[in-house]
Amino acid sequence: MRILIVEDDMAIGTSLKKGLGYNGYAAEHVASGAEALTAIENDAFNILILDINLPDMSGIEVLRKIRADKKLASLPVILLTARDGTDNKVKGLDAGADDYMTKPFDIQELLARVRALSRRGGQPAEADNIYRARDIELDMAAKRAKKAGENVVLTANELKVLSLLMERPGHLVGKATLEEALYGWDGEVDSNTVEVTIYNLRKKLGRDSIKTMRGIGYMVQP
Repeated sequence: MRILIVEDDMAIGTSLKKGLGYNGYAAEHVASGAEALTAIENDAFNILILDINLPDMSGIEVLRKIRADKKLASLPVILLTARDGTDNKVKGLDAGADDYMTKPFDIQELLARVRALSRRGGQPAEADNIYRARDIELDMAAKRAKKAGENVVLTANELKVLSLLMERPGHLVGKATLEEALYGWDGEVDSNTVEVTIYNLRKKLGRDSIKTMRGIGYMVQP
């Protein structure tokens, strides 16, 4: 699962990214509303963690822009703020937030809220958690893949990488994002694990199933 953190406090943003990564989530961090809107327009995320107080626009303004876009309207959003007033909570929820947390908070509470939102089915992929691209099908609930209707046995690493690639066919996923999914934020990264995993996936799913953009990332052909 991919999560975008929008937080202008670099210490908090970095801490959240590390905490989510340690618990198996592929998290990205940006520090402004403009960066957030660009990121979610160009890439696929399953949940947005959005601070209300941003340097260029309020988080509520970012949220309203997201909810006004039909392609992004169903993206689950957790609002963060240092403010404790009921009025701010009401404004955020009325603008379309799915949940609300007041800083400071415990990472375990955030993880619980992320799990709760994911159970509601706010995935950008199919509602049944089945991803499809060309003749490839990936069932994340069953942890099973098919190629042209035939079952394909995948390792745990191959499942993690393929799921990120198939969330949004035709869009690039960076190597760093794939490494975070495989190792978490504090794991010791083997320099060629991503390349080896991609190589093995191509052997199982077809040479042309995954495209490499050298120095940028990988994508599943739509």
